[in-house]
Amino acid sequence: MQVIVSHTNLDFDGLASMIAAKKLYPEAEIIMPSKVSSEVNHFLAIYKDTFPFKRLKDTDWERVEEVIMVDTNSPNRLGDIRQHLPHRVKYAVYDHHPETEETVQFHEGTIEKTGAAVTILSELIKEKNLPVSPFEATVFSLGVYSDTGAFTYDHTTSRDLSAAAFFLEQGANLKVIDQFRESSLTEVQQQLFQKLLDNSEITSVDGVDILIASHRQPDYTGHLAQVTRKLLQVTGADAAFSVAEMGKKTFVTARVVSERINALPVIHMFHGGGHEKAASATINNQSSSETVQTIKENLSLIVRPSLTAKDMMSSPVRVVAPDTSIETVSKMLYRYGHTGFPVVEDEKLRGIISRRDVDKALHHKLGHAPVKGYMSHNPIAIGLYEKIETIRELMIEDHVGRLPVIDNGELVGIVSRTDVIQAMHGKTGVNLSYSSRSALPLKRQMTETMKKYLSPTIFQLLELIGEEAGYLSMRAYLIGGMVRDLMLERDNEDMDIVVEGDGISLALHLQKLYGGKVRKHDEFRTATWKHPSGFKVDLTSARTEYYDFPAALPKVELSTIKEDLYRRDFTINAMGICLNQEEFGELLDYFHGYEDLNKEKLRVLYNLSFVEDPTRILRAVRFESRFNFSMDEQTERLAVQSANNLLSVSKPRLSSELIRLFTEENASEGVKRMRELTLNKYLLTRPGDDEPVQKRIDCIYYWHSVFKEEGIAVNRSIWMAYMFSLTTGRVNDEVDLEGFCLTKEDVKTLNDLYNLLVSHQSRSIDPSLPIRDIHVNLATMKPEPLFGYFAIEFPDHNEKLFNYLLTREKLTRKVDGNDLKKLGLKPSPYFKEILLEVDIKQLENPETSKEKLIEWVSHKFLNK
Repeated sequence: MQVIVSHTNLDFDGLASMIAAKKLYPEAEIIMPSKVSSEVNHFLAIYKDTFPFKRLKDTDWERVEEVIMVDTNSPNRLGDIRQHLPHRVKYAVYDHHPETEETVQFHEGTIEKTGAAVTILSELIKEKNLPVSPFEATVFSLGVYSDTGAFTYDHTTSRDLSAAAFFLEQGANLKVIDQFRESSLTEVQQQLFQKLLDNSEITSVDGVDILIASHRQPDYTGHLAQVTRKLLQVTGADAAFSVAEMGKKTFVTARVVSERINALPVIHMFHGGGHEKAASATINNQSSSETVQTIKENLSLIVRPSLTAKDMMSSPVRVVAPDTSIETVSKMLYRYGHTGFPVVEDEKLRGIISRRDVDKALHHKLGHAPVKGYMSHNPIAIGLYEKIETIRELMIEDHVGRLPVIDNGELVGIVSRTDVIQAMHGKTGVNLSYSSRSALPLKRQMTETMKKYLSPTIFQLLELIGEEAGYLSMRAYLIGGMVRDLMLERDNEDMDIVVEGDGISLALHLQKLYGGKVRKHDEFRTATWKHPSGFKVDLTSARTEYYDFPAALPKVELSTIKEDLYRRDFTINAMGICLNQEEFGELLDYFHGYEDLNKEKLRVLYNLSFVEDPTRILRAVRFESRFNFSMDEQTERLAVQSANNLLSVSKPRLSSELIRLFTEENASEGVKRMRELTLNKYLLTRPGDDEPVQKRIDCIYYWHSVFKEEGIAVNRSIWMAYMFSLTTGRVNDEVDLEGFCLTKEDVKTLNDLYNLLVSHQSRSIDPSLPIRDIHVNLATMKPEPLFGYFAIEFPDHNEKLFNYLLTREKLTRKVDGNDLKKLGLKPSPYFKEILLEVDIKQLENPETSKEKLIEWVSHKFLNK
């Protein structure tokens, strides 16, 4: 067993070096020391689950055979870990500290003079061409930046700068580095920092958090401002006061990050000075405890009151009832200049209807419909005293433009984006920023994921497209299913590129430079470029779509990437990855698709999505089946409500979705979901009853899966067998399905299935019959119609029939016409009868050899 260890009071270089060593020793366990620095502790409080750390007590030390020691070369610096190390153990050392008498003997590794230990390890990672994710690169950079003082310390080397450049190339995030990196404190300053942190408390005043820390010591320690900044950074408070009694003087330092706090009123009480955000004072002949008490008593002087919903909201609120027509609401919006209305019933808030929803409904001539069908259900509401910071974050995070204000269960007001903007930038002069406790998440960088899961050819092709788009002053984005599947670690080579510019021009430019063929569609401003390597790339001009009526094909006009993504079906398909060089690999996620992907949720982007394109309902069922996701409550409600719009969709368009559902996904689960959403009655004139339909589908899906596992090809036209199984199963249901056929194979499968059902009685097929009789009746029939036939006519006794079909399709004919001619038989229609009998013989006795079969044929037919 191998373990990776580092020094006690672990800093960022030690942490980074341990993670880097794990890449060189993938089987080794990282053992976290019992003591870590405050910066690392703060970092791990957020990212502790990102890396596979183990604690000392959870390690089986008796099994340890090799210790990989990083950022130290002495076991004496390992803290509590040292006493657990076995006596006979090998060491590997990677360190930048000079060797001493305490340096352990090591059989592998190196000790070199660099600014950071992780620099040495990164060079080995680069030499071995090991992948480094953007997040790993960020942690490695923290190690280099912190141990070199951002390359200002004397011991910094050119190798450290090269390592940092390498990390940036791998996607290191400088914002995160800046957030967590801080110049190292001296040992004395670190002691003061820890004392202050241990003797600190946070007081909340009107929603902001103020840290007050105090300490007494006999000697003076400088750089209290640096220590205070560190306290502020580590705790995430909005302001910090450090009170340090040193000898006969008490020093007060204040640091502030919130715009709502001005430290000067309290600092002036101690005759100090400075700025609102950075101030200090020196007090003679007053203890630290007296100073702390004075600060606590006067905290209200330094905090500006936060604006609340009560201060900003519009009241009274104009509302509409659930049964109010779309047309009426439209007139009200125009009359009052509003962008939406709360929907209220029995004095209870039921939903929100927005101008966008109303406009889309009117565009589809749904002005007569009630708003309850198109409003957003379960709207986010706020209380009367909700603060503006929270209101703003709700609007940003949940993409809502208006928030109802509820007090004691009643709607008392509404806060809109306009209200928030006026509060932030209007006469009040309120200037708000995010609290340090509400740090934005890491910007997602997909380059490493792309390298890992895409073939080198595709990755290079995407880079090339981004470069050439930039050359033409365009912006190119990989969008849709390929982005989604990258995150799900699923194969997908369907390259859909959206261009802010002219997609056709870019396609022709790529063809001119690199060859291949271009097929363009001027009406939609799209083109398909077939690269000489064989890969196809769909290039689309960023556009918005307008539907003349529900279920129509869209009309388009050029637009931006955000508006283009907004027209997509679900949030998980509305993400993009920038391909331009300067931002290559950056994820665009305007609609929380990444979050929905992690929650395994399907969510439409707007309420009329299923009205505009009802086939999206079938697509939702397909995605639920494929990914084991589920629609969120609102999306499912809209699907049920819009299912009747499937009647307006042409059968060929429906077929495209149904084929994929039946042949690519779990058809059994898909049909269950279709039944739950009551879709079948809008797809078929005579849908079958739920129980027999599900039994047939389960049967076909099971045997279809068996055939796939056995490597037996089944034509895609099997989907017609699935479709027929959704009907009553009667002969005249064939007419209902004719319009769904897209190919000659579809037509043949449907006709063959129809003929099987028509001639069912005359053929006298019975699962109890001998194989001979079954084969005589069914030998000429292909598997696809037989799947439907067996499932419909023999739902409870089909195993023998399917086993017959399986054996038949796996059968390798041992005797053919040439063998018959060698026996002296002359070619004639009689050959067909003989070969049928040979097939039956093989089906009955699969192990019979060719010689035995020829002998049998000779005996049975030669003398006839």
